[in-house]
Amino acid sequence: MMKEIGMSIPDFFTCPISLELFSDPVTLCTGQTYDRPSIERWLASGNLICPVTMQKLLDISMVPNLTLRHLIDQWLHKGNTHHDDHGFYKVGSKIMFYTSLKNVLESQNSPLEQKIQVLEQIICLSNDLHRKNEGLIQMGFLSLILGIIFESKNTQETMVLVEKSLNCALKLVPFSSLSDLNILLEEQKFETFKNLLHEGSNLVKVALCNIIEIASLSKEYNLSTKIGNDTKILQSLLDYINNYPQNSELSEAGVKAILSLISSSSSSLEKRHENLIKEGLIESMVTYILETGIKKNKDEILLLKVIKALEQILDHSESAKTAFMVHGVLSRGIKALIKMVFRVSGDDEGSESAVNCLLILCDESMIAREEAIYGGILTQLLLLLQSQCSTRTKTRARMLLKLLRSMWPKDPKQQ
Repeated sequence: MMKEIGMSIPDFFTCPISLELFSDPVTLCTGQTYDRPSIERWLASGNLICPVTMQKLLDISMVPNLTLRHLIDQWLHKGNTHHDDHGFYKVGSKIMFYTSLKNVLESQNSPLEQKIQVLEQIICLSNDLHRKNEGLIQMGFLSLILGIIFESKNTQETMVLVEKSLNCALKLVPFSSLSDLNILLEEQKFETFKNLLHEGSNLVKVALCNIIEIASLSKEYNLSTKIGNDTKILQSLLDYINNYPQNSELSEAGVKAILSLISSSSSSLEKRHENLIKEGLIESMVTYILETGIKKNKDEILLLKVIKALEQILDHSESAKTAFMVHGVLSRGIKALIKMVFRVSGDDEGSESAVNCLLILCDESMIAREEAIYGGILTQLLLLLQSQCSTRTKTRARMLLKLLRSMWPKDPKQQ
């Protein structure tokens, strides 16, 4: 009986966006009526088209539909109950709505502009995915959208479609199974992924870096291993980092992607480190620390993570130490680390990691000791010892001072 009552709600009493009973119906210039909260969210997301007619809105004013509201009030007054908790009337309508969206995206005959408009609609719906619209997940929209991304030809016309699709996919991923990303294990789609990383727009590149981060969280390591072992992908990510400060957003996205590949649990992690070092990881990390360490970085936490990662790699990889000692890298690298030894921040993890990096390098090389002395490390260490840093950090600082003591007479400033 409840199901019969629920399904008896007239279609024109439900909002085309939320598919729920109107609470405050308003009509746009196109003649279409929507629930005010739903259409306001749609417009606030930057959409200036009518969701039903897809016409451009030359006027975004809303006129209260008092007639419709009166009809709904009368209908409810007659005893028709709105069974929202059970969702009887909504289920069938929503399935039809989602199916119509899927049909547009799946059809080879759908115009590019129409597909983009549907993606914008899905993005709007996914903003409230944690409370409703879970049908987007249940009906496999993520797999469909990932297919659109990695089956698209890399042209100027399709780049907007790819951008919208990636935006959409990133909205759906937190509520979906990470196994959906295994679509990238298919060779052809993986090649498209690599080409987009190399030739896509900045928006696409940043979004793909986010995909790499997410893939590294998966307990199934096949995808992250495939990504981490591909030299073309690694080189693209390092190029992003080296692009700082010309494109700081892309550079930071590249850093986060690299850090996720470095830290993810995988049987091939050591090989991945060696691949990254071979492609220039150490020089890129030095550049990033040096450039962002000049002034207070807006993402201080990210900078500290880079220093911590550098410390771990230097501590476990001989090839990392060798790469650091290369002419042109050593001087800049020592300078970058010295700047981080006494850097005021919320904690002293960065200081400790910077001191540890210098300990590793100075223990390895007399030239590194000279660079550290002439770079002003003694002053920084003395300041650090007088600060409120942890006992462990002070112990490391004293160890470095002891290691450098034999070099003091060679420093004219100390004579």
